[in-house]
Amino acid sequence: MEELAADPLVVARLFGIKYINTEDFMELLVRFIFNFGMALIIVRAIYYPITRRKDYLFTYLMFSVIVFFLCQLLSNVKLGLGFALGLFAIFGIIRYRTDPIPIKEMTYLFVVIGLAAINGLANKKISYAELIFTNVSIITITYVLEKLWLLKSESRKTVMIEKIDLIKPKNHALLLEDLRERTGLNIHRTEIGRIDFLRDTARVRVFYYEDETVYSSLEEDSEHETTLD
Repeated sequence: MEELAADPLVVARLFGIKYINTEDFMELLVRFIFNFGMALIIVRAIYYPITRRKDYLFTYLMFSVIVFFLCQLLSNVKLGLGFALGLFAIFGIIRYRTDPIPIKEMTYLFVVIGLAAINGLANKKISYAELIFTNVSIITITYVLEKLWLLKSESRKTVMIEKIDLIKPKNHALLLEDLRERTGLNIHRTEIGRIDFLRDTARVRVFYYEDETVYSSLEEDSEHETTLD
């Protein structure tokens, strides 16, 4: 009792809640810096140099911060594994009201959420060596897949074409040739979207490979629709 009285920061409470618990606060701070650093490496050092998409950069970092604090601050409420799986279920099926999230971006979102959940819910039964190894392994695998194995980055654009005859399967080679000539992109495949026979137009999603130099000179959002007369 005398030791508690000697430390007013531990004893002082407001509505039954401590003003500060030094040990828990320092643990929260260290874990947050560690988790944010890991997320920053994945998002800023691996993902962004390839895609140059600032909108997802903001989204991933904020998801990481929010999920980490949710897991860390609520981990003592004994929600356990069900809580972690619930977070994956909630955030893993997100679809914004505009365009659906592409598969690759969705994968990065899953990685960021997974790391935040791991770092936030890890208890004293998990050593720091295990935690660091898990984070480094995920970052290493992501880097190897993006920079060393999958050397080419596939991008896409959506265009409107008025040569509607080219969308026929037998004219696929002519469609690729026409799109390559008019866009200047090395298009290797296409997907036919909505067709408007009244206006003789069709929406076509084109896919092409490009290096970072070419990509940086293009629009940051490759989903903007372009009309080809």
